Amino acid sequence: MNFEQNLMEKTAYCENVLHTYLPTVDSLEGSDRCAGVVVDAMQYSVMAGGKRLRPLFICETCRMYGGRQELAEPFMAALEMIHNYSLVHDDMPAMDNDEYRRGLKTTWVKYGEGMAVLAGDALLNYAYEAALKAFDLCRSAEETAAVIKAMKVLSRNAGIYGMVGGQCADLEAEKKPQETDAEVLTYIHKHKTACMIESGFQIGAILAGAPCEDVEKLGKIAENIGIAFQIQDDILDVIGDSEELGKLTGSDEKDGKVTYVTMYGLEKAAEDVRRMTDEALTLFDSLEMPNAFLRELIVRLITRTK
Repeated sequence: MNFEQNLMEKTAYCENVLHTYLPTVDSLEGSDRCAGVVVDAMQYSVMAGGKRLRPLFICETCRMYGGRQELAEPFMAALEMIHNYSLVHDDMPAMDNDEYRRGLKTTWVKYGEGMAVLAGDALLNYAYEAALKAFDLCRSAEETAAVIKAMKVLSRNAGIYGMVGGQCADLEAEKKPQETDAEVLTYIHKHKTACMIESGFQIGAILAGAPCEDVEKLGKIAENIGIAFQIQDDILDVIGDSEELGKLTGSDEKDGKVTYVTMYGLEKAAEDVRRMTDEALTLFDSLEMPNAFLRELIVRLITRTK
């Protein structure tokens, strides 16, 4: 099986996991039907497409260390819900004011700003409900301890020490672009983007009982990938194709936003993407367990055009 076929099958598996864990309007009974609109908005936000990279990372790192996929599935669904809640809020007028994502109207455009806030809130809360179901699947004290450790990684990387902290710094930087230096920009990329990728790489390995040294290495690999991913995103905002990306390009320049490209230029940005990719792959090759598919995915992810 070639890489593309393998990726398609694994992505479909991640989609099925999401279908299993996401609530649906039809599943609501009695007075719970009053929450029908927000549940519909949750479904729209999550199932409108996407690469499903974060649950895929959990799936693959769990598999490469011989873990049980059943135990990983609640975290796969949870991490993707958290990722999508952040996109719902990120697209809103108070933040990036984007009207399209993945070629479709963003949640706030389709459902209104108030319902988009609620949809994001609901996804974040439901993510933890989903992740907690992993405790019901534990077969040993060791698995229970691993789930607790995974919950800590999931929670911390989504909060003020992770994605929320990065988003906060990003908003503040937009107010005072002249004060945004390299340190602040790196903080934003590391926390807003890399932390969620770090969750994907580390949670699967933790659930599978991987050596602590490898879990730490996976965190560093994810950090490099996450920062390089965001730099590539900045590059694509300048040279990418709107139709291929599924969203308008040139928004960063229009909004006067400081990005890696505006700070360093396209040439250095591309050079640093290559450097961080090489560092990530060198670390990846030093892991105790190989995974050729995940290695190739890392390369394609960072060098993507959409």
